[in-house]
Amino acid sequence: MSKAYQVTEHESFGRFDFVKSLGIFGGISILLVVLSLIYLSVKGITYGIDFKGGTEMQVKFNQNIHIDEVRKSVENMNLGEVGVQGFGEGNEYIIRFQGEKGATDKETNEKLNRAIAQVRDKVMTQFASAAPDIRRVDTVGPQVGAELKRNGFLAVFYCLLVILIYVAIRFDYKYSPGAVACLFHDAVITLAIFVFVGKEVNVPILAAILSLIGFSLNDTIVVFDRIRETEHLYKEKSSKFIINRAINDMLGRTLITSGTVFTASLCLYIFANGVVADIAFAICIGIFFGTYSSIYVAAPMILLMEKLNLTAKKV
Repeated sequence: MSKAYQVTEHESFGRFDFVKSLGIFGGISILLVVLSLIYLSVKGITYGIDFKGGTEMQVKFNQNIHIDEVRKSVENMNLGEVGVQGFGEGNEYIIRFQGEKGATDKETNEKLNRAIAQVRDKVMTQFASAAPDIRRVDTVGPQVGAELKRNGFLAVFYCLLVILIYVAIRFDYKYSPGAVACLFHDAVITLAIFVFVGKEVNVPILAAILSLIGFSLNDTIVVFDRIRETEHLYKEKSSKFIINRAINDMLGRTLITSGTVFTASLCLYIFANGVVADIAFAICIGIFFGTYSSIYVAAPMILLMEKLNLTAKKV
């Protein structure tokens, strides 16, 4: 064994006693997840047109137009649910509407095309002095939207399931619940905050949540790997000592990596706009809670699984 890894009799577990506060932060995590689930159940998720179907029209003017003026111009056109969102620097907006449903898909498409033409004509006529420019028009049918939503959430479910199996094979059964708990914790809280600030959930945002699940998993795996190495090194030490030592050893690496990604995402959020800013916002939240959960959610779950295992053996 090299000198760097020699174990002394009275060796310290490190600078910070993380295990001492695991109960407090574990309780906070449970509370945050419960509150997030309650909020999502009561408030509901605001889906973008990717998931609920409809049309999204991006319009840019050559001068600032107040959002209320744009909203009033399209609200009384019998287009169903209508929404207007600012985009850019006060002269660009996204107009969303669902249109009327027909008896057949063909009739629905015809009504939708007429609605798009009506909105375009209304904007071009009412704001002619501001030289409106229709930058893009995206349309998703309701059936396609429902299928995308179903497939998107199935992707998250299968992702968590595969991770559970992978961690159980790669490490040990006692690590799997901690990994899945971390990812569920991060995804639910991020989604709740995203909905709380009035953002829409669409395909790019779901992709961002899957990305932060991957980042959080990587961070958690690093913690688990260090715990396993420390466990082999300090075979006579308690689980609390091993977890404290492992977290203290990799704390610097975790903070530097997470801080770098968080800073880059924050810059994107500040300087970008539209869907890029929304993705960056989701990743910023996920990075913060992912770093937190890799320490204060993963570790308590390992201790809990060990206690359950000991209880089962006694029975």
